[in-house]
Amino acid sequence: MNIRRHEPWSLLNQLSSEMNTLFDHRQSPGTDASSMATSDWVPAVDIREENDRYLIHADIPGVDPEKIEISMENGVLSIRGERHHDSDETREGYRRVERIRGSFYRRFSLPDTADAERVSASSRNGVLEIVIPKQEKVQPRRITVQS
Repeated sequence: MNIRRHEPWSLLNQLSSEMNTLFDHRQSPGTDASSMATSDWVPAVDIREENDRYLIHADIPGVDPEKIEISMENGVLSIRGERHHDSDETREGYRRVERIRGSFYRRFSLPDTADAERVSASSRNGVLEIVIPKQEKVQPRRITVQS
């Protein structure tokens, strides 16, 4: 005869976890509070550092690339845009609606090595790519005091 442990709270904990996932569908790991306060949804991003640049890839399908606003100020890169509702679309006949519409806003603090003057962006197949070149790091030098 095998002894089986009965844990009455495990099903309740699982239900609670699934409900949190359901209601937190607009949040993704690593998002800051400032983005959530001003956004209807938050695009998922990948950030990669290479020898000579930083790369940011953001998933923004259905957003017109010409309507995406990217700005850099005081070492903070901001991405802002909006996915619009189709005007002829109705909710009749839909069994499930998961694609979120509305505005999005993301901010990233960049290191001192980021070259704000040479940032470039492109969009292909619903993925926004932002290339942030690195600038030459200013080496500390000793300054001689003359008497």
